[in-house]
Amino acid sequence: MTIRNKAYIAGAFEHPTRLAPDKSTPQLHAECAAGALADAGLSLADVDGYFCAGDAPGFGGMSMADYLGLRSLRHIDSTETGGSSYILHVSHAAQAIAAGKCSVALITLAGRPRSEPFTRGRPGAPEEAFEGWVGQSTHNSYGMCAARHMHEFGTTSDQLAWIKVAASTHAQHNPHAMLRDVVTVDDVLASPMISDPLHRLDCCVVSDGGGALLVVAPEVAKALKRPLVAVRGAGEHIKGPMGGMNLDLTTSAAAVSGPAAFAEAGCGPGDIKYASIYDSFTITVLIQLEDLGFCAKGEGGRFVADGNLISGVGQLPFNTDGGGLCNNHPMNRGGITKVIEAVRQLRGEAHPAVQVPNCDLAVATGIGGALGARHGAATLVLERQ
Repeated sequence: MTIRNKAYIAGAFEHPTRLAPDKSTPQLHAECAAGALADAGLSLADVDGYFCAGDAPGFGGMSMADYLGLRSLRHIDSTETGGSSYILHVSHAAQAIAAGKCSVALITLAGRPRSEPFTRGRPGAPEEAFEGWVGQSTHNSYGMCAARHMHEFGTTSDQLAWIKVAASTHAQHNPHAMLRDVVTVDDVLASPMISDPLHRLDCCVVSDGGGALLVVAPEVAKALKRPLVAVRGAGEHIKGPMGGMNLDLTTSAAAVSGPAAFAEAGCGPGDIKYASIYDSFTITVLIQLEDLGFCAKGEGGRFVADGNLISGVGQLPFNTDGGGLCNNHPMNRGGITKVIEAVRQLRGEAHPAVQVPNCDLAVATGIGGALGARHGAATLVLERQ
């Protein structure tokens, strides 16, 4: 069953806070929900589907549905794939709507990692007993992938730095971004080394905050006074080391989720006007760009260099809100903001300095887990109609 044009994103909201010591996580969820509902012109009474992930406290979606007062639910989904969860939830919401399980699906994310820092490790993960005690971290995994990409393809730290330069060039126009100063390649290379070859400015910010989306049936979308943003295609995939038998560090699960999304959408990378690319680290962006087909494997370094990702300058404007590298990254699950900014671009509601002209087709993609280890990818193709 295809979901092409079977569902529309009618509401989108990004919480403006980046530090919330005086708010609870459920409160942030509720404020995000209220913002998306107001954007769409709907109410909680209209919601009959609810989607969230591991950032929801207590019993996850069940607890949050009760807290939000969702009394008309017919469908609920708490699928957890880390940073890609909320991109995947849009796809799952569209599938549920196409199957007649619900007609107005609310998706919320919220987190307070700045106010309540994470503890080390991933309790319950199979590898935790072997890796956690020696200090394995996300930074180590991504640094390893960057080093391997450099070894195999000649990618340089200068090229990776251009991804941060593009993100910061966009973030200067976002009043809510954590990092609004435009940086240069030299600034990135001069920042402290975190996990060789990744510098501090190659890493994303950590913020409190959240966001919400409303995915609705076509008849609901067409009755609302909002621009029509259709879910045109979607794909998802899981990739892991398989006990050491699958240690390809330069290819992500987006190599499967991306082509699947484009195939369902009936278009290709060359048709995309704007790209929201999950950017936990600069190397995350580069590898996804290759895997999605925007350039050949090994060509990512040359593709991102010299401002090719900067709106109004380069071939493929990306993350025009500043992304996770500069804007926000709540609860290690920043994928929802990738969809939110794609919706802004398609509606023509991005900041004028970064709005892509005639933006009618966008991609949003995310990586959850750890690149180079177990991770999941989700990709959406969205269209303004």
